[in-house]
Amino acid sequence: MTGFTHFDAEGRAVMVDVSDKAETERTATAAGSVLMRPETLRLIMEGGVKKGDVLSVARLAGIMGAKRTPDLIPLCHPLMLTSVKVELTCDPDRNAIDIAATCKLKGRTGVEMEALTAVSVAALTVYDMCKAVDRGMTITAVRLLRKAGGKSGDWTSGALPAESADDPGR
Repeated sequence: MTGFTHFDAEGRAVMVDVSDKAETERTATAAGSVLMRPETLRLIMEGGVKKGDVLSVARLAGIMGAKRTPDLIPLCHPLMLTSVKVELTCDPDRNAIDIAATCKLKGRTGVEMEALTAVSVAALTVYDMCKAVDRGMTITAVRLLRKAGGKSGDWTSGALPAESADDPGR
């Protein structure tokens, strides 16, 4: 395992210089879940949340979050994303909304942080829109599932979204 890339020889935080890296197609997929009471999930699925269509708003928020990643994470490079896809799936067996985001570009650095930010912002949006009826929701298992491209090549976690999500015990 190599050392951290975001520190110089004196231990100061730095943005990594990617100017010598080759431009390649790069993708990353992240996932996470929002666990909630069965009644909350039912309200979402039936369109009964007063703030509106939770899944559509969260999808849009996730896309916007991916685009704003360098504004939120100090040492992230601003990227020219070519695609951001955010999917939200209701899972009544687990009282959960599973979120998956895939980001893509052709560039000199990866899009893992953008995919993770998309999932996180979508999950926070679900929470925000539903907190009036369920403040006990849990955002959980936000993680990178896979990345492709670049010098380090492809990587896959081996865990699918529903496999590693925590059970809320409700």
